[in-house]
Amino acid sequence: MLKGFKLSMLSLRIRIFLSMIVLIIVASILLASISIIQFKNEAKEYHQERLERKENAVREHINYVLSTTTYPLTTENLDLIFKDKIHELAHIHNIEINIYSLEGKLLKSSKESFSVDKVSPPIPKYILKLVRSSIEKRYVDIKTVNGVKNRSSFTQIKDDKFKPLGVLNLPYLEDDGFYEKELNSFLIRLGQVYTFMLIVAFGLAYFLSTYITKSLKTISDRINETSLSQKNKKIVLEASSKEINLLIKSYNRMVEELEISAVKLAQSEREEAWREMAKQVAHEIKNPLTPMRLTVQSFERKFNPEDPDIIQKMKDYSETLIQQIDTMNAVASAFSNFASMPAQQNETLNVVEVVELALDIFNEEHIVFESEFPEIISKIDRTQLIRILTNLVKNAIQSIPELQENKRVFVAVKKELNSVLIIVEDNGIGIKPEDISRIFEPKFTTKNSGMGLGLGIIKNIIENYKGTITFDTEYGKGTRFTVSLPIINS
Repeated sequence: MLKGFKLSMLSLRIRIFLSMIVLIIVASILLASISIIQFKNEAKEYHQERLERKENAVREHINYVLSTTTYPLTTENLDLIFKDKIHELAHIHNIEINIYSLEGKLLKSSKESFSVDKVSPPIPKYILKLVRSSIEKRYVDIKTVNGVKNRSSFTQIKDDKFKPLGVLNLPYLEDDGFYEKELNSFLIRLGQVYTFMLIVAFGLAYFLSTYITKSLKTISDRINETSLSQKNKKIVLEASSKEINLLIKSYNRMVEELEISAVKLAQSEREEAWREMAKQVAHEIKNPLTPMRLTVQSFERKFNPEDPDIIQKMKDYSETLIQQIDTMNAVASAFSNFASMPAQQNETLNVVEVVELALDIFNEEHIVFESEFPEIISKIDRTQLIRILTNLVKNAIQSIPELQENKRVFVAVKKELNSVLIIVEDNGIGIKPEDISRIFEPKFTTKNSGMGLGLGIIKNIIENYKGTITFDTEYGKGTRFTVSLPIINS
């Protein structure tokens, strides 16, 4: 135990170390990310504003040239108007200048190699369309070539009457060298700061872990010794931490309450055990009584001395009563031997026949039986099979209100692979959503849905056979229980 405590204290120290380191790393990454984004945004805004400033200056100069030229202001004359001026403009504003026709054909360029190049690539049609459709008659095309971002603005050139003459193109190559240098310098300084902070964090984490775990050893040892079956000692310790003192007070208060609870538990544990067993036994005894009562009533109602099948019917009624009596006898014997349920007495039987025979004890005419096969042979306890069916059918009948029209309880037996399925479905009021998770609790019962202690017991029976019981329900429409039992042939 002491070795485990030392390991836990070491683990706590490691967690404190790692928490502080992770916090610093996350903070540094976050700050670095924000800084990079900020630098990039500043660079973007700088290049955008710089291009706009150059474009405005060039346009003003071009407008001046147009207003002072002696050539008629037509698209065809733009080549002549800017024949000598375009190089002067490019030199003054330190930017490449291209002048295109309204159809996108290059007319004049500040690059000498393009001045006589009549097969230079025209402006793409989509750019011309964007220029014409924009309010400002301007469009900036942004492309990245070999990792370098290129901006290129396209603006209409107009005469003094605002008639379009051509398209002004200003290519602009973004140079982020200054910003990248500043960013790298900032990240280096940031890394130095956080390296220093990591060293400080190591020392602080060691101090905190030692300070916190100093008083936890006594508390941990005492908690490990705490048990409901013995008298526990309180912790007498004045820690230097307010939080640890609160923990000590809470533990001492828990010890006091634990002593009181232990006394009460010792008094009520035996009573509760007997009370629970009495409830289960009483329910199991009542379970066969209802079918027996129904059998006698059915016999009295249907008895006809002149019926040619009277002997066979009396034999069937007798067998049903004997089966229920055997069930009661098994429960009584089990109770006398302090066993929760009768032991399984498996026998080879036709499940379809047993289910159909068990349904004969119910007088309700709205019970419908259906089976895919006339025979499904398995090795199973007849008494427990009848108990499962009668409990589910009784609950289904009870779930249907007395005044409801079109009552229906549907019972079916199916074969699925190596399992036999017993389905009991009703069109009663169903189960409330808040009660669904409690249906199989031993003490849960509700008059509305007709579910009682028996569902918990038959669930144990089914699970003893490695089977399952599931249900689907919709409140206000009904419930469908499906029992799946493996077919045992040997």
